[in-house]
Amino acid sequence: MQKVERPKTLKESALTSLRDAITSNTLKPGTRLVERTLCETMGVSRTVVRECIRHLESERLVHGIPNSGFVVASISDSEAREIYEIRALLEGAAVKACSKVITSEVISQLYAIHDDIALYLEKDDIKTALKLTTSFYELIFKTGEKHVAWVLVEQLNSRISRLRAFTLNSEGRKTAGPKDLYDLVKALEEHNPERAVEICERHLRQAYEIAVQIDKGTKL
Repeated sequence: MQKVERPKTLKESALTSLRDAITSNTLKPGTRLVERTLCETMGVSRTVVRECIRHLESERLVHGIPNSGFVVASISDSEAREIYEIRALLEGAAVKACSKVITSEVISQLYAIHDDIALYLEKDDIKTALKLTTSFYELIFKTGEKHVAWVLVEQLNSRISRLRAFTLNSEGRKTAGPKDLYDLVKALEEHNPERAVEICERHLRQAYEIAVQIDKGTKL
């Protein structure tokens, strides 16, 4: 018997919708979150909207301004740098552990997810590509039994996805990013931890450099 998935509640659906709007940059940093507008757009009550905003505040995607309500938060250069540094440490450990125990079944799954990521990026469907990228790394972390590390990554995932969305919109990144992921799977398939860590670090370094360049012209 297959596991029956629990249907999403109205709040969960609204939270996903609002989070996606922020991480995809549809709602840009500094945008004021007007409750009435959000209620009308998503077709939910003010109670649901307020719960969603409070949840996103805990994820550091929005922040409150006294007497002005909530706005979409920006990510400073120092915060972006620290996020990439943390990712490098956690992902480096995960790919290293994964490379030692990975099976042909998991390798096939990673290649399949990679193909889907490349396909959706080609279609300019950034939202789906971001969700697939999260699944890609989740599989690597859990295969390497880095479960606590993945919990830490999940706490940063909203801001990680937001940074990814910014970098994926830069010239050449939609092809360079998937190429790095393919090379990473290849290194894992060859059980080459040093190569896997090297690719992971290079991928993150290039992503951070792109994010810094973007930040010069627009808020992250």
